[in-house]
Parts: sequence; C-alpha cells; structure tokens
Amino acid sequence: MATYLETIELEHLATADEREALTREVRRGLIARPRSLSPWMFYDAEVSRLFERITTLPECYPTRTERAILAGNADAVVARAYNDRSLPLRIVELGAGTASKSCILLEAAVRLSETVTYVPVDVCPNALELACENVASALPEVCLEPIVRNYVTHPLQLEPFDGTTLALYIGTSIGNFSPEEARLILQSLRFQLRTGDALLLGTDMVKDEATLLAAYDDRDGITAAFNLNVLRRLNRELGANFDVAGFRHRALWNSIESRIEMHLESVREQDVTIEDADLDLHFMPGESIHTENSYKFTDRGIRSLLNESGFETRWAWKAIAVGTHLH
Repeated sequence: MATYLETIELEHLATADEREALTREVRRGLIARPRSLSPWMFYDAEVSRLFERITTLPECYPTRTERAILAGNADAVVARAYNDRSLPLRIVELGAGTASKSCILLEAAVRLSETVTYVPVDVCPNALELACENVASALPEVCLEPIVRNYVTHPLQLEPFDGTTLALYIGTSIGNFSPEEARLILQSLRFQLRTGDALLLGTDMVKDEATLLAAYDDRDGITAAFNLNVLRRLNRELGANFDVAGFRHRALWNSIESRIEMHLESVREQDVTIEDADLDLHFMPGESIHTENSYKFTDRGIRSLLNESGFETRWAWKAIAVGTHLH
C-alpha cells in the first residue's frame, strides 16, 4: 500500500528547504561569470510533464534505448544483485520521476522475492505521486515508501533495512553533474549501502555530434520549453520578472569536456530583478545562463567514476548502436 500520507508530510518539509536552496543557488549562479544555474532547479510539476514528452521524441534515443536494455535484461539484473533470496528486497531509486522504466525492474523483482519495497526519491512531489500511482496500479504487492527530497542539496538518509538493497540511478541522470559532483552523489549513496547491496547506474556514451545535438534540440521545441521553464519557475517562486521571450534555448557539444551544454541566451540587452533573492541583473545580447550539462562517457570513464566512488564494477549491459550503457 502506498504511503501517501507520509509523502504529503515530506512535501511540506521539502518545499521550505527547496525554497531556501533555490534562493542560494540563484544568488551563487547568477552573480557569477559566466552565469549558471544548477540542473535540479528544472524540476517542478510543469517540467516533469515536459520531460515525459521529451522521452517520447524520436530524437531522444537515451530513454528508448535504456528501456529496451532493461526490458531485455531485467531478470538478470535483479538476480545478480539479489543473491540471498531468503531476505526481503528493497529497491531505492534516485530521481525516480514517474517510475515508468522502474516498473520493468520491479516486475522482475516480484518474480524473485515475496517481499519487495520500492523507495522512489525525487525532488518533484507531483512526479513522485504519479510514480506511486503507477506502481500501485501495476504491482499492488510492492510496498511503497516514497521520499520527496533534493538528494543533491540534502544527501539521502536511508532507514536501516534487514535485507538486500538495489539502488537505481538510471535515466543517464548522473551525466547532469560535473565529475566532482557525480562522485559526491555516488559516494553519499555508497555510505548508505551495506556489503552485498548493489547499484545499477545508467550512463550515456560518447557518440557522433549530430546525434547528440538532435537529442537536446529537438525539432518540436520541447527541450527548448523544458529549458526556458526554469525562468518561469523563478518568476513564480522568487518574484523574478524574466521575460521568457527575451531568451532562447541553445545546445552545444563541448568535445573537450565530453558534454552537451544547455544554455539560455539573451536575445537583447535587458534588465531582470529577482525580488526574493535581492538581485538586479543586467544581460547583454548573446550573454547566456548555463543551465545544464549532460556528460557522455567512455568505458574507462565509467570505471574510474565508480571506483573513485567506492563501487566495484561487476556487470555491464550495453547497446552499441546508440551507446546507452548500464553498470
């Protein structure tokens, strides 16, 4: 049974913390040069809907490919992570979203264990509520323990569990963070796991520039709307007066850093006030706010990231054609 009362209570607590973190990040990132904002700031209810639309676009190969990998290997993934079948199984997912792909693994889990607990963690309460509804409808035997939390600004603190934990960090979300930030996130997660627990990590691999740029600047403009929505969030939540039409979405491939970069570029000279952050900003034409990175990996890079975070690589599932890679 889904613990919706717990989710509502956590939502109230998370909202106050989120507002404080949002204000700090706006001050830090928009005073600096070049200007930037952290990618966790994207995720409100509207952007969660946009993200679901992005995952269905023909240019969006990561979601489609990762889903195919999970569908073809879910039983093997769970079986290798879940060695002692006499113990209950807990699946903890960072950035769960609506759990559309997670259900594939949960279906495999209930085939192997009589007791399965799913702990979806997400910064967006609306997405988390939908995730719980999806899982409860498809797999009523799964116990739900949702957590509304920004695991970047407030590292996860898991309850003790007398069983095996399989942590999920899929959806190539780890690529949104710098190598240093990615290590900190994974190290924090590693400290919450015990010997015998496991991590399933989804990453995107380096590939040709045209494929990468198309995935982050689709013809329908959904990714552009996703990027621009962060300005609407600042207008709504921090009393800013961004003219959204005064900025445009740009996606760039940075081959030196091995990452796609998303920017919001000012199309004219303009002034912006963010009342709750006590900021007055001046933008020149062409000046941009760097909003998101999506790092692309090599096999060597993935192994280094995992080893430096305290994990040992045991198995890999890889789709060569489009490069999505799971460890």
